[in-house]
Amino acid sequence: MDELHKFIFDGLPVRGMLVRLTTSWREVLARREAAGGYPEPVRALLGEMAAAATLMQANIKFNGSLILQVFGDGPVKLAVAEARSDLSFRTTAKVVGEVPPGARVEALLNVHGQGRCAITLDPQDRLPGQQPYQGVVPLHGDQREPLQALSQVLEHYMLQSEQLDTRLVLAANDQVAAGLLIQRLPVQGEKNLSGINVANEDAIGQTEDFNRIAHLAATLTPEELLTLDAETVLRRLFWEEPVRRFEPLQPRFACSCSRERVRGMLAGLGREESEDILAERGQIEIGCDFCGQQYHFDAVDVGEMFTPGRDQPPASSAVH
Repeated sequence: MDELHKFIFDGLPVRGMLVRLTTSWREVLARREAAGGYPEPVRALLGEMAAAATLMQANIKFNGSLILQVFGDGPVKLAVAEARSDLSFRTTAKVVGEVPPGARVEALLNVHGQGRCAITLDPQDRLPGQQPYQGVVPLHGDQREPLQALSQVLEHYMLQSEQLDTRLVLAANDQVAAGLLIQRLPVQGEKNLSGINVANEDAIGQTEDFNRIAHLAATLTPEELLTLDAETVLRRLFWEEPVRRFEPLQPRFACSCSRERVRGMLAGLGREESEDILAERGQIEIGCDFCGQQYHFDAVDVGEMFTPGRDQPPASSAVH
């Protein structure tokens, strides 16, 4: 069962979330398998991204889409995970060339050190002229070391964008995509504790609270994160801490593609190009990169699409 658990540490300026994507994650992989599938290292990367995007969306409570994109300079040229305000998510990747078995993140994304990560916040009800907010960071952690894990990059991003210390643990296989997020809450009136001085003992204590809990979170192994239920994980990690949990939320897989959107894309190509494709192939077939849904348009569909006064797709068109 897919679950996202929010929790706080009573009396301490630290909050956390734990997500486990199971049924929905298996559905994502099954749909992709029908279209050819991804190599195992890419599946694991996308699983971690799905868990991370879901955690980040739930953390900021943004009314719209949070889109996590990694632009790589290795065989994975692009990997995307999108999470919406209702905690529905979807993922996709563009892979060019061979992916070595067991390849780590550096070999997938940052072979020449030119990879980057972008987080975009796209409001659901965007005002005219309003642009989505986007933050971009290179694929490295704070110390500019070789990239070991996606979590390094996202911790660095959240420290830059939110100015809040964050610890993130991610893991994924073909059965589960999971993540644990621990974040320091801001001191009242302060955005960041990095500028505190020794005289501010309360602030120092709050930093120590976060450091202690983040250290405990870092002891969580990928195997534990993937195989243990949320209650067991939290009890093992924080059995001496005052954890208060809230009712779990339920993330789910969902795709926002539709025949109407694909029809609009074809209309944007123009009649001449659409008819050229028809002449070559007999029909136009377009598949969604996220969910694998196939949309088919024949000569009648295209003709009606470009007939003046026609603004609806024909009722007889098939979706496969």
